[in-house]
Amino acid sequence: MQISLDNPASAPQPLSPYYSQVARIEHADGSALLFVSGQIAEGATLTEQTRGVFEALTALLEAHGAGLADVVNIRTYLTDISRLDEYGAVRREFLTGTPPTSMTFEAARLFRPEALVEVEVVAAVPAR
Repeated sequence: MQISLDNPASAPQPLSPYYSQVARIEHADGSALLFVSGQIAEGATLTEQTRGVFEALTALLEAHGAGLADVVNIRTYLTDISRLDEYGAVRREFLTGTPPTSMTFEAARLFRPEALVEVEVVAAVPAR
């Protein structure tokens, strides 16, 4: 097993230099688990921010040969859980296959005060 930490140049860069966006755990057979740090995005509305988050997640996964179809777990943090339907509508645009395991939490505040949503994922990448 080999572990690597990464901030892919082809994806949005982290907002702080004190964390890595992707932890890749490579298995001997070439398969891997990707742990992607929580992502936030700019936007005036929850819909805009959610779309930006999933675009960032897509770029981070693609940099490691994966896609949203490979996501097996998703954790979502909303500053207002009553807006879950609004978030869910955008999420369904991006996660179109069998839904991954999921947890959604309400958080009083996120990394940036203007952030309304933060999402982290785990993806399983099959051997090539």
